[in-house]
Amino acid sequence: MRIAVINPNSTQSMTETIVLAARRAAAPGTTIIACQNDDGPASIEGHVDGALAVPGLLRTIAAAEDGGADAFVIACFDDTGLDAARSLAIGPVIGIGEAAAHMASLVARRFAVITTLSCSVPILADNLARNGLAALCCGVRASELPVLALEADPEAAGRRISDEIVRAIDDDGAEAIVLGCAGMADFAAELAERHGLPVIEGVAAAIKLAEAAVSLGLRTSKRGGYAPPRPKPGGFVRAPSPPVS
Repeated sequence: MRIAVINPNSTQSMTETIVLAARRAAAPGTTIIACQNDDGPASIEGHVDGALAVPGLLRTIAAAEDGGADAFVIACFDDTGLDAARSLAIGPVIGIGEAAAHMASLVARRFAVITTLSCSVPILADNLARNGLAALCCGVRASELPVLALEADPEAAGRRISDEIVRAIDDDGAEAIVLGCAGMADFAAELAERHGLPVIEGVAAAIKLAEAAVSLGLRTSKRGGYAPPRPKPGGFVRAPSPPVS
């Protein structure tokens, strides 16, 4: 199967980090197609960045599907453009935020999310409520690390995230941790070992869910909420272009 992993922002180094995490998680026989939204902001931090990313994200998904992708992973923890992408694509579309939270709910009764900046906290809290998982989340904590700082100084970033994990365990009673940014993917294994509890990163979780959906022959429902957009002036027009690989 072919899974397109879309970085909704335009930072190439982050795309490379995301794709490496996806390929580590992928089963033999799964091809990961690396896609980047070159029309998006350099990082997605809050509502405005997310809104700016959506048009390019949708064009990237359309091109990947026209190029043969069977499923799609939106590699932003805000699940940027997820509903619109599901309306557009035939194959299953998985957001890394929802994937990580669902996976955490399978291995712990209470989990905490450690994200980047405070402006993301309300977005993630709203997503958890929408996905029916708010009652299982004991807190969404901001490390106050800008997204691009994760790459600029990984050692310092790892310490900040680790400090928030300690607080989530001691103050919130967290039994598992969800890393709330695609750029945190490389930290998961070391943090799990250090703190002695499951640490879930969304890219790997989303890949496994996408593989499961494709193997079960599932496609996105086109009845009701995810019905495809009707052609109209000013509406979305599919104009395929080769995805970045």
